[in-house]
Amino acid sequence: MTGSTYGTGPALIGITTDLEPARWSDWVREAALLPASYLRALERARAVPVLVPPSLRAAVPAHVERLDGLVFAGGADLDPNLYGESPHERTGPPQPHRDRFELTLLRAAIETDLPFLAIGRGMQALNVVREGSLIQHLPDVVGGDVHAPASGRTGTHRVQISGSSALGRILGEQAEVATRHHQAVKRLGKGLVAVAWAEDQVVEAVELQGHRFGIGVQWHPEESDDPRLFEAFVRAASEGRF
Repeated sequence: MTGSTYGTGPALIGITTDLEPARWSDWVREAALLPASYLRALERARAVPVLVPPSLRAAVPAHVERLDGLVFAGGADLDPNLYGESPHERTGPPQPHRDRFELTLLRAAIETDLPFLAIGRGMQALNVVREGSLIQHLPDVVGGDVHAPASGRTGTHRVQISGSSALGRILGEQAEVATRHHQAVKRLGKGLVAVAWAEDQVVEAVELQGHRFGIGVQWHPEESDDPRLFEAFVRAASEGRF
């Protein structure tokens, strides 16, 4: 049985993080890094966020056993070798420690039916762990930079959502979303269904068939004022249903 052992209190939601050198005060140390917007989005949805930095894969069963749900957060590009391709010149340097840990954690969440929300890189990791592949640099395919308007900044664009999907029941058939990504789904992974698209037909969201709550979005709902997706996710983690 998965989930926290703390009774009827708020859901405990793990959030994956980077593990990078950082500077604060007069310290320079390796640190677990995560934009605070993820924490605030979960707190607004009445959950307790728990940072889950890259660790030993042997720790994965404990995370899955004790947490009520997982957010796979955005971040650096996945290593293209994981889906059988050579790196594009615009693909970022690999982070094998994070890739190994998060793919193992994703597999465990899928196997145990633990609710998860995969965001940005998280959605790409979900596609790869289900044996899909990625477009390594979207401007080569769609032209322009609508999905990542400027380095380090978030843009917006509209997505069309399948009305019959779980995501459609949460957000409706259209949404204006916060975007910053230069990669996207190419070959869809096994058991995944595409449920949202940008105007250029880039896949913007997927759902894992048969999972209690297994949604991946290419956009960044933590940067939005719309709380509905996080609220639905936390409800599923708390109550075991959409």
